Amino acid sequence: MLNRNIASEVLAEATRTGGDFAEIFLEDKRSHALRLRSGEIETVTSDRVHGAGVRVLNGTKAIYVYTNDTSREGLMRCAAEAAAAIRAGAGCKPIGFSHWSAARPDEIRLHPEQVKAAAKAEKLRAVDAAARAVSPEIVQVVANYVDSAQDVLIANTEGVFVTDTRVRSRLGVSAVASDSRENQTGSASPGASMGFELFDERVDPEASGRTAAEMAHTMLHADSCPAGIYPVVIDSGFGGVIFHEACGHSLEATSVAYGLSEFSGKLGQPIASPCVSAVDDGTIRNEWGSVHIDDEGMPTTRLTLIDHGVLVNYMIDKLGGRRMNMAPTGSGRRESYRWAPTSRMRNTYICAGEDDEAEIIATMGTGLYAKSMGGGSVNPATGEFNFAVNEGYWVEGGKIVRPVRGASLIGKGGEVLQRIDRVGRQVVLAAGMCGSSSGSIPVTVGQPMIRVSSLTVGGK
Repeated sequence: MLNRNIASEVLAEATRTGGDFAEIFLEDKRSHALRLRSGEIETVTSDRVHGAGVRVLNGTKAIYVYTNDTSREGLMRCAAEAAAAIRAGAGCKPIGFSHWSAARPDEIRLHPEQVKAAAKAEKLRAVDAAARAVSPEIVQVVANYVDSAQDVLIANTEGVFVTDTRVRSRLGVSAVASDSRENQTGSASPGASMGFELFDERVDPEASGRTAAEMAHTMLHADSCPAGIYPVVIDSGFGGVIFHEACGHSLEATSVAYGLSEFSGKLGQPIASPCVSAVDDGTIRNEWGSVHIDDEGMPTTRLTLIDHGVLVNYMIDKLGGRRMNMAPTGSGRRESYRWAPTSRMRNTYICAGEDDEAEIIATMGTGLYAKSMGGGSVNPATGEFNFAVNEGYWVEGGKIVRPVRGASLIGKGGEVLQRIDRVGRQVVLAAGMCGSSSGSIPVTVGQPMIRVSSLTVGGK
């Protein structure tokens, strides 16, 4: 993708005016997508993103310039523009490159670029048929398929020169149930760092369609959720979005380095119940949020964040590490060459505990069982959050008695961590997209079933 001699010239130009570090990030990404609506293929699209960015650091000052002209001349112009913003005297001298590839082609059996659109459309039709078969009240099904193959090259003045190929595939389905008076929606969106073998090894399109439709149908006939402060059981899988949003972002250097996190300065201190351990693991084979290297060229890691309630690590990128005087953790990520990297999550989840899932509900008394979580908002500085419950059930006397809708969960991340009193045995992971200061990136959330002893439930 880039000649090493040219990379060396570009980095030398970037540090000419006093930068103490420079980096090139080059990518070529091809994406394909299909959408089915009302039983018909509505759109088929292809997309290509190609370009490079040059970043220069001087202490904690960072300059980033990008271009879609990846010729020598285009990259040299980028480097010169970045260097012009740094006036600190003589710059660093690039170290000789150690060239290696992080790509693992054996992980991809059916490269999506080699699969015909007709085969992809067949999966969407299977989703549609399975969803509509759930009930005559399913009046609309929208199914999406998307895949991408991203080639990246990262070179910097510390001798890094590494290439990688990242392949991802994902299915999405949204089903609408209606009784002619009102509508309710259900969804499912599994994905992985895999090729089209995703559908042979991990994802059943028909099961995804049924999951979305059953959620919509159940919520259509659900009662309104009572409001108040109750015990709340949050199911495995996408239930982990609460930890991701309300706690995970507050453990990123993006917030911690500036003292804008509720967890700043708390390494080595208990921040959660002793039954809670959590990790951010970029090394899980084929997982949606996994990367072989981060977007700063550092090998990915399995990073323990919380160990039996004690905060033991933050997620740190290179610039954040300079501000915190701590080493990077392989957590530098970005949406594309148009974004400078910053600290981001990969596959972030609460670890398995020792509690039986049936017992968790049977001993909760009266409260809410949140089977499926939706979106929400969070303030990393305070940890305050508000999340919608897509599929909920009311529990009385330790027994699930009826479905409820319109529920939301309101609280503070730090307080919720302390109030977790049960952690189940079976961890389930779920794919998602996370937006932050370096764009939108694939991440995985997850957890076993957990119980929060008391939490504010918004409802009627």
